[in-house]
Amino acid sequence: MFYHKLGNIPPKRHTQFRQPDGSLYKEELVSSEGFSNIYSNLYHINAPTRIKAIIKQEPYGAKRIDDYSLRQTHLNTSKVTSTGNDYLSARKVLLMNNDCSISICSPTQRKMDYFYKNAEGDEVIYIHDGKGVLISQFGKLEIRQGDYVVIPRTVIYKLEFEEGPLRLLIVESASPIETPNRYRNELGQLLEHAPFCERDIRPPHELVTDRTKGDFLMKIKKQGYLHHYMYDYSPLDLVGWDGFLWPYAFSIHDFEPITGRIHQPPPVHQTFQARNFVICSFVPRLFDYHPLAIPAPYNHSNIDSDEVLYYAEGNFMSRRGIERGSFTLHPGGLPHGPHPGTVEKSIGAKETHELAVMIDTFKPLYLTTDSLEFLDKNYPMSWTDASTEPFNEVNTP
Repeated sequence: MFYHKLGNIPPKRHTQFRQPDGSLYKEELVSSEGFSNIYSNLYHINAPTRIKAIIKQEPYGAKRIDDYSLRQTHLNTSKVTSTGNDYLSARKVLLMNNDCSISICSPTQRKMDYFYKNAEGDEVIYIHDGKGVLISQFGKLEIRQGDYVVIPRTVIYKLEFEEGPLRLLIVESASPIETPNRYRNELGQLLEHAPFCERDIRPPHELVTDRTKGDFLMKIKKQGYLHHYMYDYSPLDLVGWDGFLWPYAFSIHDFEPITGRIHQPPPVHQTFQARNFVICSFVPRLFDYHPLAIPAPYNHSNIDSDEVLYYAEGNFMSRRGIERGSFTLHPGGLPHGPHPGTVEKSIGAKETHELAVMIDTFKPLYLTTDSLEFLDKNYPMSWTDASTEPFNEVNTP
């Protein structure tokens, strides 16, 4: 990230900064990884520690499946139009481990009537369908189809979407979401060979200073619960802030693909990193230009990672029976590759117009109970031309 500021701030941090009535503005330091990583200083009209009431918490979280047998998996979520009414209740976690969770979210309610804070995870929201605005303490951020919206933990926010189709892919991380180390210099600036730069990153652009009094509900996610706090002032009471920690948007359409004479490995598509997983962007690009190149990916074995692909747009040449908005999970321990016939078919192709988001985890992922309704039982046998029978754990070795 890079330094950014909005509104009014004092010349020196941790010094007196007074309101028109002579009282002090309330400074708040928001920092990641203790005091060792990025941070911002926020200046409030009201003390951020002051609350009106604590309301009974409610259980919130997914239940993982521990006895799911090792197999290639397709979760056919392509036909989903709604996963619930409210933004939080509509978040359906499909895959998870201790490092991250992967959800779909298609709420029918377009505007949140409360504020939300994730107190234990950074969030990346991929806007597959939809357009709207993220409103946070840091200001307004316009978001649109194709955006990755990165929200550091503890950021207080609400979402307002316009009418129309709404489909979100949400990755929640137990560790900070960052740009890849190999694309940054020692000062954190993105390097010349990086597939995107700071110009592509959109910070909040308009500060919202709300002095309103009343009842303001905030839902805080932590340790398997939504904790409900009531404030008698708006959380959007900032007059200014500065620093390196703030929510931002980056469009998948601004990712510049890295290509070569022969097929490039998945790391060239990496967009974000976190502890024990990465997020990659597959975007329209020219195919390999060696005269004997095979555009379709080669078979490969993940010996230390699980690979999740979310298919956003286009017709993926190496896959059959996969539609827009579906997931595949290719777990570590099994080889995977192009479906039969797709390798020969790809030869001679010059370019692709596909879009996909890939999440590679370095610890095993678990399906959740919410994922079972989307399970494609035919997928494990889809590499065998002669078989159209669904996978059967009893008679399939």
